Amino acid sequence: MSDAQQLFTGWGRTAPTLARPVSTCVHDVAAAVAAAGPRGIIARGLGRSYGDPAQNAGGDVLTPLPSSIDLDEATGLARVSAGTSLHDLIRAALPRGWFVPVTPGTRYVTVGGAIATDVHGKNHHRDGGFGSHVRELRLVTADGGEWTVSPQQDGELFWATVGGMGLTGVITEATVAMTPVESPLLRVHTRRVDDLATLMALMQEADRDATYSVAWIDTLARGRHLGRSVLTTGEHASADEARARGGTGAGVPGDPLRVVPPVVPSGLVSRTSIRAFNELWFRKAPRDRRDELQGVGQFFHPLDGIADWNRLYGPAGFVQYQLVVPDRAAEVLSVVLERIAERGHPSFLSVLKRLGDEGPGLLSFPLRGWTLAMDLPAARDLEPLLRELDALVLGAGGRHYLAKDARMSPETLAAGYPRLAEFRRIRDRVDPNRVFCSDLARRLDL
Repeated sequence: MSDAQQLFTGWGRTAPTLARPVSTCVHDVAAAVAAAGPRGIIARGLGRSYGDPAQNAGGDVLTPLPSSIDLDEATGLARVSAGTSLHDLIRAALPRGWFVPVTPGTRYVTVGGAIATDVHGKNHHRDGGFGSHVRELRLVTADGGEWTVSPQQDGELFWATVGGMGLTGVITEATVAMTPVESPLLRVHTRRVDDLATLMALMQEADRDATYSVAWIDTLARGRHLGRSVLTTGEHASADEARARGGTGAGVPGDPLRVVPPVVPSGLVSRTSIRAFNELWFRKAPRDRRDELQGVGQFFHPLDGIADWNRLYGPAGFVQYQLVVPDRAAEVLSVVLERIAERGHPSFLSVLKRLGDEGPGLLSFPLRGWTLAMDLPAARDLEPLLRELDALVLGAGGRHYLAKDARMSPETLAAGYPRLAEFRRIRDRVDPNRVFCSDLARRLDL
């Protein structure tokens, strides 16, 4: 082992591998790419992908580029370096009347990572994925060239890069169309829901009425309580509503608290502890509470309030399993929840969201329907169950999210992503020697 190497892992902390970290500035990315060894190089953001897309065993890992933000307050166009986190972008833009167009469940992702995984949020049913709001980006390709690509300028490469898991080149800069807002607060409606059928009916209604919607689900509930949940929907609050709360500064997210120790004993997250947590979380939710004002962090990123919360799963780590099935196959969700409950694999973080139309990104995850994400503690008997669920999802015309994946097979990938051959053709054009590579790319033969 070389002293220059570093152990990298995904947010789930499974399958760590050693690679050489490479730190550089925007102007020297091409030189770093040219110096990559036979195992290649991959760009890494803040390590919030759950699996191995930002790992490169035996090769190079490019650490995040320095942050820079240039926001045009008249147009809402933000020109940012790829290493800028959504946390920094939100904090810079929100007091000036602009918000990121799409945010996942954590704001500790970089803009480059958000593009490479085409992240989606609670508003996908209305606004699509992050890549749909990128007007252009700068990309360093395997030949050392740096190019501006956009939907109009080499759109083929642009849409292979959006959701392309960093395998077409290194994104160095992007121009993002931000969303105008009157305040940093959200007006939130929270409902406790007793079963899956009622929840799904309410969420379909929310497609028409709500900008943001998401439901937490108790995956240990069974029988008539299967799918019991807490549904929250939200809208950006007006300036008048924010002033009533105490000024426009309220609601801008701060830094997380550090309360999780570096080492947590195994077994802390167990079926017993999660059952108790789920019961408490469901019972404490209001039956029907409207027009509560919440800050950005409270509504969009509640777990960001605790730094390193992934350590709660102990040294074995955890797997996040995220699937999407089309509307016509909605019944698959109840089968998945029944099997998770029957097999006794606990999850305290399980969310259901609605997704809108499939985007133009060749490897983008969303398609119109339902997406269910579950954090599951790593266990020996978990993989057989997940393979069963894989078959159910693929049989229903669905797929799995590459940004969350840590164990999918190449066959599962090919069955879920019908534009995979098109992606490979474009990748062959810009990177025939596989300079850009990752553990995920090798595992899935991408």
